[in-house]
Order: sequence, then C-alpha cells, then structure tokens
Amino acid sequence: MALSSNTRANGGGSSATVAQRLQKELMDIMMSPTPGITAFPDDENMSQWTATIEGPTETPYAALTFKLSMEFAANYPYAPPRVLFKTPIYHPNVDFSGRICLDILKDKWSAIYNINSVLLSLQSLLGEPNNSSPLNAQAAELWDSDQAAFKQHVLARHKTPEELDA
Repeated sequence: MALSSNTRANGGGSSATVAQRLQKELMDIMMSPTPGITAFPDDENMSQWTATIEGPTETPYAALTFKLSMEFAANYPYAPPRVLFKTPIYHPNVDFSGRICLDILKDKWSAIYNINSVLLSLQSLLGEPNNSSPLNAQAAELWDSDQAAFKQHVLARHKTPEELDA
C-alpha cells in the first residue's frame, strides 16, 4: 500500500487509475458536450483519442474543422497528453508536423486540466496565437502584418476530415 500511494504522490499512477480518469472525462464530454469540440477514444484503446475542434468565428479558421490526436501517458493526469494536429494547419504556434507550442501542454500543465480544457485552449489559440514564441515564424509575421495573405495560407493548407480519411 505504501508503494502505491508513494507512486501516486510522485506523479505516477496505475493504468487502471488512468483508464478510470479517461472514462470519467469521456462521460463528461458525452453528457455535457461543448459546441465545436468532440473527443473520443480510438476503438478500445483508452490512451489514444481522436478529437476535433471547429475554428472560432471571426478568425481565419472560421467554419474549418481540425482533427487532432491525443495520446495519454501512464501517469496522466500528472503529465500532459501528447496532442498533435492531424489536419494540416498554418498557424504561428503549430509546426508543419502538427506539433503544438502551448504552455499548458508543456511546463504549465496541471492535473486539474482535462481533455475539454485542453481542446478549449487549442480552440482559443487559433484566434489568439502567441506570436512571441512561434514555431512557424512566417505565420507569426503574416498574422501581424497581412491577415488576408494569412487566411490564403490557412485555406491552402487545410484539408477536411473527409479528405484526411480518404
């Protein structure tokens, strides 16, 4: 018993605990859906999820849907999920491999965050990029200087979920 509570205190956890947490989050998402956001486990593997977020209105991403993958480590929620954009996206804080620069997915992570709060943060990031820490410097520069050109890049790079699945 001391070993398991010690492990939990140090940020560890059993796979059963992680599965229970993810099952609870899935039920929360299903019972109280957030408009513009979906997230579900891939088949029977609770540690691999697919999510979608809709671009916020009045942004270059309005009316676009973005598919993401979420991978949960054995010590979730003490460690952040690994989140990648599967939909190609042109954004100052996302590189061309879909990796995301967002503080809550790195050093600002806390176990109080959940799948919904991560996806809401990503949806917010679409409309409010952090241009002081860009992964895509060209996108950051265009965001600040030429919104019309920025939107052209967004639309040129975007693929619908159906195109991704084809």
